[in-house]
Amino acid sequence: MLKNFNGMMKMALRLATVVFAVGFLVACAGYSNSYPLAPVVATTPGHDYIVGAGDTLNIIVWRNPELSMIVPVRPDGKVSTPLVDELEAQGKTSVEIARDVEKALSKLVRDPVVTIIVTSFVGPYAEQIRVIGEAAKPQSLPYKQKMTVLDVMIAVGGLTDFADGNSASITRVSEGDSRYSVRLKDLIKRGDISANVEMKPGDILIIPQGWF
Repeated sequence: MLKNFNGMMKMALRLATVVFAVGFLVACAGYSNSYPLAPVVATTPGHDYIVGAGDTLNIIVWRNPELSMIVPVRPDGKVSTPLVDELEAQGKTSVEIARDVEKALSKLVRDPVVTIIVTSFVGPYAEQIRVIGEAAKPQSLPYKQKMTVLDVMIAVGGLTDFADGNSASITRVSEGDSRYSVRLKDLIKRGDISANVEMKPGDILIIPQGWF
């Protein structure tokens, strides 16, 4: 649990640094974005959804419906059922958790077969997509494979009236905090689909205020 807390603190400090830098740039007259355009396809090979605290799991035990149930992943990353106590779920795929449940149940149930379905998604803290600045509803979103910046903008309600959408940028944590430019105004206001780009786990989308 301490390891998870330390990881969250590091991510929070990184995000605070990014927010401060954005605030400083926006405060300077003539702010412009000179970062390279984000690649349309963000290669994320073999990405399986990783369960995180706050997710909800539907645990199905075949031939034993009395053992099947829906459980939340607690803030400490664990789940508990009547026969499986304190099982670590955070940081694993649903298949890996199912195998762990089968192993635990095998002490009490003959040849258990378990399927786990994630029914609500939060995802690992480090993989969440964060949107800051001039979005209608700045927030953190669970990462999903093939997620695009258009998906993100729909989730946050679009741009505010004060946003400089074509000066927006993505901080790509998975690439050592590399920065890329994204043309949100062209995408949202003009329908330019060529401006739609894929996101990567942990991306931070920064939308500055425009000057009028």
